[in-house]
Amino acid sequence: MTKVGHIYLIDDDESMRISLSRMLRELGYIVDDYASATVFLEKSVPVSPAVILLDMQMPDMSGLDLQEMLQKFGRKTPIVFVSGQSHPHQIVQGLKKGALDFLFKPFNLEELLKAVADAIEFDGRQLKRISLDIEAKKGYESLTPREHEVCGWLVKGLLNKDIALKLGTTDATIKVHKARVMEKMHADSVQNLVKKYLESDLESHPLTS
Repeated sequence: MTKVGHIYLIDDDESMRISLSRMLRELGYIVDDYASATVFLEKSVPVSPAVILLDMQMPDMSGLDLQEMLQKFGRKTPIVFVSGQSHPHQIVQGLKKGALDFLFKPFNLEELLKAVADAIEFDGRQLKRISLDIEAKKGYESLTPREHEVCGWLVKGLLNKDIALKLGTTDATIKVHKARVMEKMHADSVQNLVKKYLESDLESHPLTS
């Protein structure tokens, strides 16, 4: 069966963990289950796209505490909290800190599967965004100092002849620089270049060249 995503299931209720893991695996998910947040921190390996199905109330470390630790570590796997009993302030805190959903036990199976599918889709988009950022930054770092200048003026909307005046060179020379900028940045149009530049915040990216 085609795998449809990765699930980290963290719950101290063994019977819940076993039955839920079995059912999710039958539906094509890869499931890693953990009896506690501590075991998860010690043994889990980050993969993507994935979701963390996280029990809020556990004896060793609460779901909120684990969420906070993962944020400190820079681990961005989306979290869906599951809980038999939680105070409203815990629910609000979890969602405020970025959890995607909150399900109460016993939850509806359809509700769970939708929350899991939405979180995995979200993580897939997140992974794609990170990959595009890395590609844009690598391209930007590969530009020469003059190409950086040309890139900056192109993003501001200047035409070749205007950039040539700004940089004290010829239109033909700017055309060559522009072609190299577009090639290195994998941009097929100035609009596409501007989109990459803004979305990856290249203006604030430190230059190494």
